[in-house]
Amino acid sequence: MGEISVKIRTTCTWDEELWQNASPLYLKAFGDKGAKSVIILKNMFAQGIAELHVGYNKSIPVVMSLTGKLISDQVLIIDYLAVSEKERGHGLGKHFVDYLRQKAAAEGYQKLIIEAESKETLDNRRRISFWQSCGFLLTEYVHHYVWVPETYRAMYLPLIADSRKTTGEELFVYINTFHRLSFRGGGKEES
Repeated sequence: MGEISVKIRTTCTWDEELWQNASPLYLKAFGDKGAKSVIILKNMFAQGIAELHVGYNKSIPVVMSLTGKLISDQVLIIDYLAVSEKERGHGLGKHFVDYLRQKAAAEGYQKLIIEAESKETLDNRRRISFWQSCGFLLTEYVHHYVWVPETYRAMYLPLIADSRKTTGEELFVYINTFHRLSFRGGGKEES
């Protein structure tokens, strides 16, 4: 396995070209489960709470992530991460998460947070062990949303030396705040 050479582009404003590159990966991974609509995504960018990251191998998009910024809480949420099926199993996802971790630490965030489906399935176990291999800690608390049947658990990666363990309940306060902001205004222009 050679060195992973991926060129990563990040934007914090809506970039149609970058979205066209990320979109096939995003829809393949999340189209039938939990993908936010373009209207909602544009709304998130308009509010300054989102960043889109796309990794290219030569000029082909092979990995994408959408992150949510809660600047006042010093928390960065990895809302979506998708690696092209052809490229899986070579450390690309880990490499990309490492890029997000370094970027977040450099920007003063204290934690990276993700939510993972908690139902005991092979896929979910695989996902959780991927995040654990990236250094994320799984919390006990299982969260039930009103609008989706799946249950979730929060995972986090501390970016500063913090002796205190964070609970899932605390993490879901951040996650719920982010979701509330994401859907605020429903994509309509705010005056």
